[in-house]
Amino acid sequence: MKFSGIIFDFNGVLWWDNSLQEQAWRQFAEQQFGISLMSEEMTVQVHGRNNQHTFEYLSGAKLETDEVRRLSEQKERIYRGFCLAQGDEFKLSPGAEGLLGGLAAHKILRTIATASGKENMDFFFEHLYLDRWFARAQIVYDDGSRPGKPAPDIYFQAAKKLGLKPMDCVVVEDSLSGIQSAQSAGVGHIVALGSIDESLKLSQLDGVDQVIEELGNLDWKKLFI
Repeated sequence: MKFSGIIFDFNGVLWWDNSLQEQAWRQFAEQQFGISLMSEEMTVQVHGRNNQHTFEYLSGAKLETDEVRRLSEQKERIYRGFCLAQGDEFKLSPGAEGLLGGLAAHKILRTIATASGKENMDFFFEHLYLDRWFARAQIVYDDGSRPGKPAPDIYFQAAKKLGLKPMDCVVVEDSLSGIQSAQSAGVGHIVALGSIDESLKLSQLDGVDQVIEELGNLDWKKLFI
């Protein structure tokens, strides 16, 4: 089966920032809540989740929109500082530019569906020059209007932005909640991205069609042409 469009998660897929996210969340959780986040909590409660989910997990309470916004500003300021501190290493993940260039040259529809908020996406567009491959108006980010991953809503909307049905799309994800979101949305082909050590675990997750170690390993012509 050939597909008509591709949807990328951002953090951990187009930008390999999982370690920076974990550093930022650990610093924030210690400063704000006096909590030391464990590795399993990062996997289940942080990666792929929107900020509101993680804040409510840390606080143990339902939070109002203004409080979520205040906490987000604090946490993301820490995170963006870590990104900028990477210097020349603040760049797209291995193989990303080649893949995106090939997709663009063949006019394959593409967008991003991310748990990041607008401020972070603006930051990424500025520093990673994402407008070379993506239209900002088609990016789906966390704006507080829908449930976060693993709910399917974000992939329903991303497919709609491309004028497609989820079954006509390929999704590239790295997190458990993101894979569950894509599967629940009825995405036609789910690509899980992870290291060699993670590949067996990822391949055993429901809905995963293939596992790759980096975006340069994706045989996109086989999927689209």
